[in-house]
Amino acid sequence: MPCAITLGTAVYMLFRLVPALDEAGNVLGPVCDQVLPLTLFLTLFVTFCKVDFHQMRLHRWHGGVVLAQLLLVAVILWMAYQAAEGSSRRLLFEAMLTCVIAPTATAAPVVSGKLGGNISTMTTLTLVSSLVAAVTIPLAFPLLESVIQVSFWKAFFIILQKVAIVLILPLILGWLVQHYVPKLHKWIVAQPNLGFYMWGCSLSITTGITVKNICNSGATVGFLLLIALAALLMCVVQIVMGRILGRRMNEEINAGQGMFQKNTGLAIWVAYMYLSPVASIGAGCYVLWQNIVNSVEIWQYERKKRITALQ
Repeated sequence: MPCAITLGTAVYMLFRLVPALDEAGNVLGPVCDQVLPLTLFLTLFVTFCKVDFHQMRLHRWHGGVVLAQLLLVAVILWMAYQAAEGSSRRLLFEAMLTCVIAPTATAAPVVSGKLGGNISTMTTLTLVSSLVAAVTIPLAFPLLESVIQVSFWKAFFIILQKVAIVLILPLILGWLVQHYVPKLHKWIVAQPNLGFYMWGCSLSITTGITVKNICNSGATVGFLLLIALAALLMCVVQIVMGRILGRRMNEEINAGQGMFQKNTGLAIWVAYMYLSPVASIGAGCYVLWQNIVNSVEIWQYERKKRITALQ
């Protein structure tokens, strides 16, 4: 992760600070905008190719996490809608919205497994969360300041089409490859780090886009710091809500990770395309907080295991 973030930042700053690269940057900028959804698509496709659909079962805590997330989305969306369009207050709420409306990250089952959670049930949540996000994002974004200046329902179907291609199509293709293209499926399963490298590529691109949006936002340093703090708040709120909910259903680790660990690459892309570049900074900051929390959780869990083993 540090290497991917550093690479994305360094490449963008190189093009920004070297005037001789301006022309190349004008050509490559739109290319990166097109490549990002492709990397997100491929990451999910590889993930779903490795999913055993026969073992996937819905559990009560899945519904609890989804309902809690929808409640949080509704509250923030209402606060954003009440704020004046184009105001700093609305931009702040939009940045917070990007941190909660995104689906569960494909890496969540892996991290949950490292914390003693159930990888299989977490994978099911990833699928369910992606299906929910494919509908909630097109419903929520046109209510704010969609760059598509058309009617609500036309904007809904435009965004739905784009988001469904990234979230739903990989699921369908993953199932089809498992059942009808065994050679390709076998090759994908044999590449354990394929999804990781694709995720790293998308992280580099989203980092570059976030840095570009920060540099070109025109926002004050104080407001950017406020967005970063709001992203941290959303990180803490979601993991606490997930843990409390999961504790009641004996799924504390899974529910906590499932609710707080987000597909931030998707969040940055859809916010950048359909809300505003400033709003996408919230999801960009969330990447940092999310991975810090994950690192601390894993360290504490391993430390606890070592202490228990010595007793």
